[in-house]
Amino acid sequence: MNYLKTGMLLAALTAFFLAIGYMIGGQGGMMIALLVAAGMNLFAYWNSDKMVLSMYGAQQVDQHSAPEFYGIVAQLASRAGLPMPKVFVIEDDQPNAFATGRNPENASVAATTGLLRMLNRDEIAGVMAHELAHVRNRDTLIMTVTATIAGAIGMLANMAMFMGHSSSNDERGGNPLGLVGGLIMMIVAPLAASLVQMAISRTREYSADRLGAQISGNPAALASALRKIEYYAHQVTNVQAERNPATAHMFIINPLAGERMDNLFSTHPKTDNRVAALEDLAGEMGARGFQSDLDDEPWPTRTATPQPRTHEGAVRGWRRGSVPKSGPRRPWG
Repeated sequence: MNYLKTGMLLAALTAFFLAIGYMIGGQGGMMIALLVAAGMNLFAYWNSDKMVLSMYGAQQVDQHSAPEFYGIVAQLASRAGLPMPKVFVIEDDQPNAFATGRNPENASVAATTGLLRMLNRDEIAGVMAHELAHVRNRDTLIMTVTATIAGAIGMLANMAMFMGHSSSNDERGGNPLGLVGGLIMMIVAPLAASLVQMAISRTREYSADRLGAQISGNPAALASALRKIEYYAHQVTNVQAERNPATAHMFIINPLAGERMDNLFSTHPKTDNRVAALEDLAGEMGARGFQSDLDDEPWPTRTATPQPRTHEGAVRGWRRGSVPKSGPRRPWG
């Protein structure tokens, strides 16, 4: 059902794009809009992951520079039947994570240093399992293309303001709306595009939560992680996300300040609703303590109450010896 809804929403978003092109330039404008949409989608297909990772200054890590974090992702990918994705760390105090890439063979997952410091091992595994669920469901491509089209709609709507003076009687098919119509389109079109984009994002989060909990074997840990991330996300500003709000839907929890309503104006479902769904899943899986078999050591269920983890060793296994004496401590070495 989610895939049917997603297809309908993507079709609606494309229709918005073509309609705005027609309103700006008639049939010629609609054809130009179609070509632009195709070009942007093609570009996004091949380069979206590089663009987003570069935007956030992500640094790629491996089994030598971040042994525990890399090992967690490797074990989860194996359990999910996925190729090993590229693993990145983002220098940001806000705990958060996202996945990107056009397909499982070219996927990347990224976590902030805040997430690696503030969450414990089983919670980190729950978060990364959620991101790998997005990869397996191919959500990363869909959501990136959606963001690209939505951004293009905003661009066209802004153009409508400057082209609104074209005569609606222009025999060459100029802007049929005129100046007033152009102003209306400038306001309404980006809003409509954002609603569609956000709806697509929200339909994917519940599915990724469920599959991610199954991959990690620990719904309670993912629920605990969601609560902690939401708590700290509203205490710590993600500067890059605030500068690039079109990428907010990619994160496991909305990185922008003030987004808590579970409605069409939120890029993510309400965290309480997601936690409730995970609790239901835990019941379905059986009250077995949710021990993961990622390795021989059990990952016990943790409390869902957000608690700061400021002591050294909150995330174990990093190359601490290579951390410089001056400057912030970096979990990857």
